[in-house]
Amino acid sequence: MPMTSDTVDTPLPAALPAQPISQDVLMEKYARGDEHCIDDIHRRVARALAQAEKPEDREAWTSRFRQALQDGFLPAGRIQSAAGTTLAATLINCFVQPVGDSITGDDEGHPGIYVALAEAAETMRRGGGVGYDFSRIRPRGAWVAGTQSSASGPVPFMRVFDCSCQTVESAGARRGAQMGVLRCDHPDIEDFIGAKDHAGLTNFNLSVGLTDAFLQAVCDDRSVELVHRAQPGPSIHTDAQHRRGDGLWVYGTRPARALWDRIMRSAYMHAEPGALFLDRINADNNLSWCETLVATNPCGEQPLPPYGACCLGSIDLTRFVKYPFEPAARFDEEGFSRLVGVAVRMLDNVLDITAWPLQRQRQEALGKRRIGLGFTGLGDALVMLNLRYDAGEGRDAAQRIAQSLRDAAYAASCELARERGAFSLFNADLHLGRGTFASRLPEPLKAQIRAHGIRNSHLLSIAPAGTISLAFADNASNGIEPAYAWTFARHRRLPEGGMEEYVVEDHALRLFRQRKGAHAALGPAFVGALQMSAQAHVEMVAAVAPFIDAAISKTVNVPADCTYEDFKDLYMHAWRRGLKGLTTYRPNPGLGAVLKEAVSRSMCVGCTTPMAAG
Repeated sequence: MPMTSDTVDTPLPAALPAQPISQDVLMEKYARGDEHCIDDIHRRVARALAQAEKPEDREAWTSRFRQALQDGFLPAGRIQSAAGTTLAATLINCFVQPVGDSITGDDEGHPGIYVALAEAAETMRRGGGVGYDFSRIRPRGAWVAGTQSSASGPVPFMRVFDCSCQTVESAGARRGAQMGVLRCDHPDIEDFIGAKDHAGLTNFNLSVGLTDAFLQAVCDDRSVELVHRAQPGPSIHTDAQHRRGDGLWVYGTRPARALWDRIMRSAYMHAEPGALFLDRINADNNLSWCETLVATNPCGEQPLPPYGACCLGSIDLTRFVKYPFEPAARFDEEGFSRLVGVAVRMLDNVLDITAWPLQRQRQEALGKRRIGLGFTGLGDALVMLNLRYDAGEGRDAAQRIAQSLRDAAYAASCELARERGAFSLFNADLHLGRGTFASRLPEPLKAQIRAHGIRNSHLLSIAPAGTISLAFADNASNGIEPAYAWTFARHRRLPEGGMEEYVVEDHALRLFRQRKGAHAALGPAFVGALQMSAQAHVEMVAAVAPFIDAAISKTVNVPADCTYEDFKDLYMHAWRRGLKGLTTYRPNPGLGAVLKEAVSRSMCVGCTTPMAAG
């Protein structure tokens, strides 16, 4: 793929008219007051984010921020809908909240279950989705000494969180979303895997926290121990139970391959659970010296510590394809990198102007200043460059774009550190050592970080970006995904209840028709999600992931007639390729639909796209 700094293009055709669903979603979810178009929202958002600048510079930054929005920077949905309004809402899309093993008491810094429930309800009331690791909760049948009784296990408590999310959702127009994680060695892991067998936990996405030790046991066909800190109670006592030298109680053993088969068969039938590769996530973490990551936000693109937040935004890659569909098609790397720099500043400003549902969330965010800048429209951009998503040339192009994103974002954060100071926990030796993501940066960037620090502990994340791509980018392909289809029916949930169906066209198809004519034959680059192998989906994430410091939201869509034999190795393949996580979706009659022919897991706040982890 040619990369260029050339910003001169042939005269552009007239702008594509808005699709009805794009205009309706824009007005329902993002427009406020007397706003009627995208530019009205741009003016409000730009002015709001400029309030973090020095008073004498605010007008100039308002103008620059507005231009950045017009050039293709798409802040996440909470920013678009609430920045500059009087809404008592957060500008942060999603959080991770800790849950301890007690009813209301503190568990080594983790709040009790019902305290965590109240914190989650307040977070969702303010517009944020929430992810949790429920692994600290003692297993079903474990002994509760204080009440001389047996524990119910994490899954029944998850149902309480599920009902709370449903109740909070009914009080507002935006849908709440939750991610529930359980470690692969928790004694209740089988209950967790089967939690959606009978349509339960409808307000949750589920992912298993997988360790390298467990996955190696699968490869080696060994058994694994199911363990917990809590002592087994008399109702489940067996002679095989014992306490290990590390203090954990062994509740039982399972053949690793049998447990793995349960995970994969559930994913095949129900699109749940997803996979989170915990050791890979933590080894890559720039802050692994001071935090352990055990859960993600509901879409999986942000592994976060307790009270961590996703401050997200995406850049529409289709805006940077010059001469689309022509033999001379090329990607404007220089223009893209300039926009990345401004977008980093805008997201850093969000942290200072947003309302925080909880004080602990504010403290966590301002101590580390995590942001998650990514891109959307990759699939369409590759089509416009005449490159197939499922071919090596397409993956090479995506990798170069991701590398440009990384380099420009880290350079911009270094410049912000010179101006505003590094994040308060910054330590150059720890940040750049120990095999972290930052340790693999180019030497010139590492030299800048050592000299000046860096403003943000993490900078990069590829979110689904479903609704913002629909409303602000003419239904460009979402996030890292290929286009699902070129023309399809899509369902939109109405604020007053019920569903409305729209016929929707992909942006790349609309642009092709405008430039080439209604009857021009589509080229070989027009390949959709279900027209490529599942392995091709994984390989695209593997190409991009080395340049993304947080994670990538990715769903592998497979056709309904995909056999289990062809499906069962997807998560293992993802682990071997060094991914941080993955989810899958195979259409079946038991699942509802947002798109006519497919649906995925529950939708994140502001998203109507498959939830995933990558």
